[in-house]
Amino acid sequence: QVQLVESGGGSVQPGGSLRLACSISGITEIPRCMAWFRRISEKEREGVAAVDSSGETSYADSVKGRFAISHDNAWNTLWLQMNSLKSEDAAMYYCAAGPRAACRTFEAHAEARARYNGKDFHTWGQGTQVTVSS
Repeated sequence: QVQLVESGGGSVQPGGSLRLACSISGITEIPRCMAWFRRISEKEREGVAAVDSSGETSYADSVKGRFAISHDNAWNTLWLQMNSLKSEDAAMYYCAAGPRAACRTFEAHAEARARYNGKDFHTWGQGTQVTVSS
């Protein structure tokens, strides 16, 4: 059973940086699609960044050029490097795993500049809190 555990959240001033990590365990094959989401309200999440097993990445327009998703070769850890943080980036951040189709859906939403709540992802971590304030 795949388990995801996020870490690296914290408090940072606007313009600062954080690097989130997602520890991946219980996998028996390379994940087809991994992504980072953040909660923007009690009932809403939005996709931030995704990467598929071929290495293709997608980013929400709001974070493009500031955030970078990556993973180690063994897919033990997924990272999200967040630079030039803004107050609107403050949220609970989650990593998630899903089928390859989930990454295609993520990409389609990103290209359309539409919010994607991640309904196609089947495994989620518990989240790590990011606070951005002066």
